[in-house]
Amino acid sequence: MNLRIPGPTPCPPEVLEAMGRQMINHRGPEFRALLVNVLSRIKKIYQTEGEVLIFTCSGTGGMEAAIVNTMSPGDHVLSVTNGSFGDRFARIATEFGGQVIKLSFEWGDPVDHQAVSKALKDDPSIKLVLVTHNETSTGVTNDLEAVGAAVREQGRLLLVDAVSSLGAIDLPMDEWGCDVVVTGSQKSWMVPPGLAMVAVSKRAWKAVEEASSPRFYWDFRSMKRFQDNGETPFTPAISVYFALAAALDAMEKEGFANVVARHARVGAYTRNMVKGLGLSLFPNEDYASNTVTAIRAPEGVDVKSLLRTLREQHEVVLAGGQGKLDGRIFRVGHLGYVSEADIDVVREALRAVLPLEASKG
Repeated sequence: MNLRIPGPTPCPPEVLEAMGRQMINHRGPEFRALLVNVLSRIKKIYQTEGEVLIFTCSGTGGMEAAIVNTMSPGDHVLSVTNGSFGDRFARIATEFGGQVIKLSFEWGDPVDHQAVSKALKDDPSIKLVLVTHNETSTGVTNDLEAVGAAVREQGRLLLVDAVSSLGAIDLPMDEWGCDVVVTGSQKSWMVPPGLAMVAVSKRAWKAVEEASSPRFYWDFRSMKRFQDNGETPFTPAISVYFALAAALDAMEKEGFANVVARHARVGAYTRNMVKGLGLSLFPNEDYASNTVTAIRAPEGVDVKSLLRTLREQHEVVLAGGQGKLDGRIFRVGHLGYVSEADIDVVREALRAVLPLEASKG
């Protein structure tokens, strides 16, 4: 089966093999060595001097952790959103009592950093800014460097959902002025679901100490105390740690600059494949993601039928649209363990199926 969705993504054989190791004591020296090893290597990919914390959860758990550790009920929060996952970030802040001001952009368009700057200048009460680096629902990568500069200029904290970008798209956290950056194991990291990595800037730790949102499992302070001793507060997903260590070995062997370049190359290859089939990209290509490509559904083609036929007859699994894009687009994931050959399989399947699906309409 050729799994080409934005996550979970296929895993290399050595990663799957590592998952099969026998359990170890999560309070013992072997896990301690494993934790120290993966933390030091993840920090290099984050390009940060801040703390990196690893929670056993999904990426959304990491997003909730980012909110509850930096926000108090009643705090004013600017949610910058141009898709489904930006809206999710806003909803989490709202659920914990944040006074959320939404700065929304059309789905498929990028975030305008100048609008972010204006919103912050107009409302000095805003404490936190939420932004999604790579919006998988629309296939758009936002200009996080420009957004970070706008937020830093106004002295606010920037919380970033990088679940589908970090590990495939360059994100120098400290250089770009990001304060809390969340990613998930099941995306670019080539690892099964189960771990969320959260990096916290030195500047953000003051907010962590001051925040009064309820937190127990997600408490950054508790996690840092335990990690400093080579442990986690609660039982970790040990098998996924084994897999992560193996995936980091593979990424280091390839070289992280080469990992980023490969994703850029495969992203361009996918977009050219789409246009070569006479299909239209959903977002402006200038902002198109290198980890997921969103494609407009051709006139007369039922997306659910198309995806079912691809899966059942060609063993190619693609993703549909989310929210208001349901039935309007379909998406090809190309992140993590991926090469041009995987996209060739997608192209041939689409070439076979699209004419048949169009004839049904």
